Amino acid sequence: MINNQKIVVVLPAYNAEKTLEDTYKEIPFDIVDEVVIVDDKSRDNTLKVAKRIGIKQIVEHQENKGYGGNQKSCYDKALELGADIVVMLHPDYQYTPKLIPAMAHIIANDIYPVVLGSRILGNGAAKGGMPKYKYYANRMLTLIQNLLIGQKLSEYHTGYRAFSKQVLQKINFHSNSDDFVFDNQMLSQIFMAGYEIGELTCPTKYFSDASSINFRRSVKYGFGVLKTSIIHYMHRKNIINSGLYLTNNNQQ
Repeated sequence: MINNQKIVVVLPAYNAEKTLEDTYKEIPFDIVDEVVIVDDKSRDNTLKVAKRIGIKQIVEHQENKGYGGNQKSCYDKALELGADIVVMLHPDYQYTPKLIPAMAHIIANDIYPVVLGSRILGNGAAKGGMPKYKYYANRMLTLIQNLLIGQKLSEYHTGYRAFSKQVLQKINFHSNSDDFVFDNQMLSQIFMAGYEIGELTCPTKYFSDASSINFRRSVKYGFGVLKTSIIHYMHRKNIINSGLYLTNNNQQ
């Protein structure tokens, strides 16, 4: 806990048996109260590893629901456990869990309600071996997104994120895609709801066992990002009224 606020780390897992234990060992349990792993019907021994290393909160999907569908289960379970701060960390060991205290402190001290670990601030992406085509696509998409959404993030595509309970309760993340574009839809909803987002420089590692989408799916993701940003712009300008931005009634 920090400032009497319960911290829950959620791990959206798919075929993470080789990296899960290394990720788990670096989680700072002096402040983290619970860890949740959601296994999206992995084809390897992810669940066996999770049980062996002592993860108590395990959600097992009976069918593969996709990256976005996995996150929906993550956040639902964290809120069910009474989390005040939720940190979403990929169990592929691409992002260091050592940043969890910094991210959680920012939220616990009411500086920002959402914090992203940015690979673009500094030289984290280049040093970590991000493929050049992904780096340049990231920069181009982020430029377009900032122009359309009216913000100044260094990137919208990181998988390392922390949220306050209030944000997760307010936005309707269940209306989002079950695919990779879920991440961008979620950030769009957060900005549309009037919240600010902070960023921290985050080193990253690209290696054979780290999860990554292939070129074809990257292209699909890119078009989904552009579509989300255009919808955000048109909704913000009152050109359309998108249901993506309906908020939950229990948080006004």
